[in-house]
Amino acid sequence: MNDPFYLTDDQRAIRDLARKIARERIAPHAAHYDETEQYPEESMKAILESGLFGIWVPEEWGGSDMGCLALSVVTEEIAWACAATATQYLDQPLGGLPILLAGSDEHKKRYLPRLATGELLAAYSLSEPGAGSDAAGLRTTAVREGDRYVLNGSKQWCTNGDHADVVVVFATVDPTKRAKGITAFLVDKDTPGFSIGKKEKKMGIRASPTVALHFTDCAVPVAQRLGAEGEGFKIAMQTLDITRPATGAMAVGIGQAALDAAVGYAKERQQFGQAIAAFQGIQFMLADMAMQVHAARLMVHHAARQVDVGLRGNTYEASMAKCWAGDAAMKVATDAVQVFGGYGYTREYPVERFMRDAKIMQIYEGTSQIQRVIIARELLGG
Repeated sequence: MNDPFYLTDDQRAIRDLARKIARERIAPHAAHYDETEQYPEESMKAILESGLFGIWVPEEWGGSDMGCLALSVVTEEIAWACAATATQYLDQPLGGLPILLAGSDEHKKRYLPRLATGELLAAYSLSEPGAGSDAAGLRTTAVREGDRYVLNGSKQWCTNGDHADVVVVFATVDPTKRAKGITAFLVDKDTPGFSIGKKEKKMGIRASPTVALHFTDCAVPVAQRLGAEGEGFKIAMQTLDITRPATGAMAVGIGQAALDAAVGYAKERQQFGQAIAAFQGIQFMLADMAMQVHAARLMVHHAARQVDVGLRGNTYEASMAKCWAGDAAMKVATDAVQVFGGYGYTREYPVERFMRDAKIMQIYEGTSQIQRVIIARELLGG
């Protein structure tokens, strides 16, 4: 792949470290973890030992404060090796950024240094059985009783919810207010009334656990609220504006892996007395795949750089990057299977896993359709 000229020496160094870890210590386990649907213990250990966990955390809280572009290039490298592991890696800033954005100094002191080292794992819980794309329609309630809130309800699709030490939970103090009633809370895993529900059996990213969460008269201290009442939806969306470029980078990693596999196979596979790479039909497919991946990477990097220079209101670019990259990953992975032919449809080769993993990139952290709604709204000033 091309080496973007705008990366700093530090960004190149962290990317190269991530690439080495991904290829040597993550990729060899990817097929096994996918097949067994086990938590990617060894892969996560490799990331933790490399110090990559804390690159999004400011130095004052124990991180290296390298920013969104660094997070994106690292996520791409990990996703190239194993999309499930990349999902787990990115869940740390997804669950931790709300603390950085809206937490008190006490929250930051308590959680951020240990999130930076991986001593604690975080999760982010917004979706519910009846509130996916319509996140403002969530029904989990938070009723204040003195110095605590009592949470009741169920959440859905929580990545890492069964392994997280702390979960950022979005609940409503008044369902009739929709977005204006949503409030964010930090719920520790051992809080009475909080329990883990069903673990989903998924098409792709199968080594990344996705679970339901249940709250039954779950008492959360007022001190564990992030921001003020009614600020939760804003906190949720601000977080996604930062993580969506990195989520797009995960899609780029899957697409690059599929492209690399297809190019390698096309050079080796013989048909009609020559390598299939000699046929123009295959050449054009590979060229289109390369353009899709390259465009996605540039869009992701552009959106990430906007975050790093402090531009607010980057929703437009973040949504475009995530949407394009997700759609590109799905198309490129599907075409990679086609290049492999019948072999691509078997588990002997990794492209069928790439195709299954790519599909989630069009769904989580806002579907491709929701991203288009956001883009159109920004265009039209709605």
